[in-house]
Amino acid sequence: MQRFEGRVALVTAGAQGIGAAVARRIAAEGGKVVVTDLQEDKVNELAAELDGLGLRVDVTQRADVDAAVAATIERFGRLDVLVNNAGGCIVTSVPEDTTDEEWHRQLDLTLVGAARCIQAALPHLVQARGNVVTISSVNAIGAFGNIEYAAAKAGQLAMTTNYAARYGGLGVRFNVVAPGTIRTPNWDNQLDTLEKFKKMYPLGRVGEPEDVAAAVAFLASDDASWITGHTLPVEGGVLTGPGLLDLTPSGPFRKEY
Repeated sequence: MQRFEGRVALVTAGAQGIGAAVARRIAAEGGKVVVTDLQEDKVNELAAELDGLGLRVDVTQRADVDAAVAATIERFGRLDVLVNNAGGCIVTSVPEDTTDEEWHRQLDLTLVGAARCIQAALPHLVQARGNVVTISSVNAIGAFGNIEYAAAKAGQLAMTTNYAARYGGLGVRFNVVAPGTIRTPNWDNQLDTLEKFKKMYPLGRVGEPEDVAAAVAFLASDDASWITGHTLPVEGGVLTGPGLLDLTPSGPFRKEY
């Protein structure tokens, strides 16, 4: 399939894991890709592999985001797809101890960072009648812990729904992919934990970056031309419930008083 022939996609946090898989999938289907990340060497290597453009971008810095969109237009002349993949769980304390600064950092990276990218890209997406796919998480839908991260990811869902309603009349679509546990380099030092997590998933495994990339490619393509404002869980059945971890105050992820 060449669903992205003649189209340009900007993928944030694309140096590895889900972002890199998305960039490779779009390029394999004929698209041009601009890949951004804080890891400049890795992002440049991937861009060279895909005959695209690699940029060092911090999504918490508006100047970086604006410059990335400007560079995209300068290099390729258009922008059709924005994939908001930047984010992460940066709060490690139990929620009762989370500071205001930690809350602000989490929201700024994961929620406001995505909003910055949308704002910068929107004029060009309107012109191209393009679309946005934001990578959220099952944490936005179910109780999997990491409350601050979950709240930021849930905010992405509400933001997407409202953008979809506001800009649908201009032909711009907004959707979300909500992955479960995905085998990314972030888990390289926690392989035992990944093995345990398999028991949570009715399909008997954790996800791979390519599982998410396939869903993103669908939503970003014309195959989903009448889908907007929706969240597509890509989660191996974990939201069906039987394998959920016990996250109640009496469960294993409680604060000791």
